[in-house]
Amino acid sequence: MKNVLLLFTFLCSSFLIAQEGTNMKKAITPPEEVRLAFEKEYPGKVPVWSEEYVGDDADEIRFEARYNVNNTTKAVAIYDNLGNMKAFELQIAFRDLPVQAQSYLKKNYKAKAILEIAKVVDDKNKTTYEVGVTKDAKFYDVVFDKDGGFDVSIEKN
Repeated sequence: MKNVLLLFTFLCSSFLIAQEGTNMKKAITPPEEVRLAFEKEYPGKVPVWSEEYVGDDADEIRFEARYNVNNTTKAVAIYDNLGNMKAFELQIAFRDLPVQAQSYLKKNYKAKAILEIAKVVDDKNKTTYEVGVTKDAKFYDVVFDKDGGFDVSIEKN
């Protein structure tokens, strides 16, 4: 039990450190439609906004609202420029992953290689799980489907 608590604490702190290190985006003020959509969905939450260009030609803009759900959990709500939510990402603990995903990670990665874990729900209500891991000095997002089946591993810079 002591080891589980230690692992959970490590994962949470690693998630926060990794988020700070990998998301050095300039804080911005989003368009009013985006800000109002966030405030309606998450009243009382104080976000830090950033923007990201996505799409094949990086021609679409997304506004990311990073905020604290509570003292130990962080979330990201992602909107298009009209205030339509495109995705929601919630930090979760290893034990909250589907069992199949847990088994895959235990088999393929050391516990200390797991840096962050998130449940992601997109605008089509599709749920995936993204796990940030390091292997051979590289960072990867390992993605699982809603049932915990392995989907893809994406190397991040």
